Amino acid sequence: MADKYTEIRKLQAYQCDRYGNVRPLILMNELQSVADTHAEKIGVGRTFLLENNLAWVVTHYLVDIVELPHENEELHFITWPSVADALRTVRDFEIRGADNRLMVRATSQWILIDMERRRPVVLTDKLPERILVGERALDRKFEKFPDFDAEKTHVMKCRFDDIDVNQHINNAVYAVWATESVGYAYRNEHKLCGIELNYKKEINPDVPEVFVDVKLDGNTSYHKIRTDAADHAIVICHWK
Repeated sequence: MADKYTEIRKLQAYQCDRYGNVRPLILMNELQSVADTHAEKIGVGRTFLLENNLAWVVTHYLVDIVELPHENEELHFITWPSVADALRTVRDFEIRGADNRLMVRATSQWILIDMERRRPVVLTDKLPERILVGERALDRKFEKFPDFDAEKTHVMKCRFDDIDVNQHINNAVYAVWATESVGYAYRNEHKLCGIELNYKKEINPDVPEVFVDVKLDGNTSYHKIRTDAADHAIVICHWK
């Protein structure tokens, strides 16, 4: 029987916004961190990838925020691989408080890339026996997000600190660009209650500027992240 993996962490002040709620960058990076640790423990993490010239590439993150984690909150980060087919595998997440109340639930879809050919590989050809829990934290389909007509465009700079060890813009930065692009007044009057990311193409570290097309529709905001060369992601944020 496969097991879920849990880490307990306390949310620090520097990880929070002006109201003491977890910042989107921290939320996405903490999910990724617990996933990386668990992947290493079950033999499909960074050590395995480097030895076999492979890389995990995320196509989607779907995050439902029931309650925003707050400063000094003891958080239980729980993750597990849930389902898989020949080319795609799904990793699910929960964040629970010390009293076990559900605060965040999320799901993500991944493919495994041969770094030399830059092509997806059949998972059963490369991975050890897959151990799946078979339970979903968020039972959602992974679909291509629809395009939209933008109302405005923000220009973001690619900072040196946005580049990760894989030599491209870190996935969590896309969440920052999306949530910042709604504008200060909107952000100050709303709380994030969900974020959905559909990644299309990585952004190289030598790109000086990124454009974020934005459409606001009540409590939902739509964001296309692009450069002069390509569209890189569509992000949908839900607010209250």
